[in-house]
Amino acid sequence: MSLSAIKRFTVPLFIGLLLFSWFNVAAGRELAADIDDMVEVEVATVAVAGPIATPVVLLREPGAREVIPIFIGPIEAGAILRGLRGEIPRRPMTHELLGDVLDGIDVRLERIYVDAIVDNTFLGMLELRQKGQDTPIRIDSRPSDAIALALKAGATIHVAPQVLEAARLIEYEGLDDQVVSALGITVTPVTDDLRDALQLPDEAGVLVSDVSGPADEAGMEPGALLLKVNGQTPQTPMNFLELVRKTPRGEDARLRYWQDGEEHVLALSTDVPPPRQRPREEEESGIRM
Repeated sequence: MSLSAIKRFTVPLFIGLLLFSWFNVAAGRELAADIDDMVEVEVATVAVAGPIATPVVLLREPGAREVIPIFIGPIEAGAILRGLRGEIPRRPMTHELLGDVLDGIDVRLERIYVDAIVDNTFLGMLELRQKGQDTPIRIDSRPSDAIALALKAGATIHVAPQVLEAARLIEYEGLDDQVVSALGITVTPVTDDLRDALQLPDEAGVLVSDVSGPADEAGMEPGALLLKVNGQTPQTPMNFLELVRKTPRGEDARLRYWQDGEEHVLALSTDVPPPRQRPREEEESGIRM
């Protein structure tokens, strides 16, 4: 047996044994809120809050109106932005590595929870399921790490009502040049180079970089130019999010976009769409060495 084959077999097994011992230690904390009361949210983007510009992740509630900030660290902010962009680093960084480990031992991350605030600290939890097992395994986690992993794994994100209420008090400032996602549509600024390369019309708007859920099913594709949201032009990615938030309650968001040489219109529910299921790496299964 070759050295590479031995590594592919023994490394996931070794890390799997470590993880299962970790499960027994880390699974002690119970969820601080009832699962049925939690609200599923969509990751919108990363922003900053406070006088020293602490990173926060913005979570969009269903119904479009509210965006909730949760404090995170700069490393986790970078991982979340990579997840929103769909970027895969040349070598796995911490969150990508853990996602690869879970893939290698056939453990799926299904949900993550942000279930409490204790001493001004947000608490989170991973919900994992091992292949062939009916009962999920819950692991205490920082919400920032859990959200970064959820973006990679295509897991849903659920927040307790008391966390939503407390987080609404946090004031934040968006970053206009940042990637933003809402309604399953991820947008970025459109540069002159991109406009020329994609042969986009000379109109204001934002560039669609990724699509999932109902927007994908309706035919919107990456590379489209989003021209209008509810009749107004999104000047920046953050402006796109704000326009989505202004959708009247109980109504669909109305979008107009340019794609394949013509304009299209689309009406989308402001409910949280299902997360994109990111494909596993095809070069090698398990953990990259």
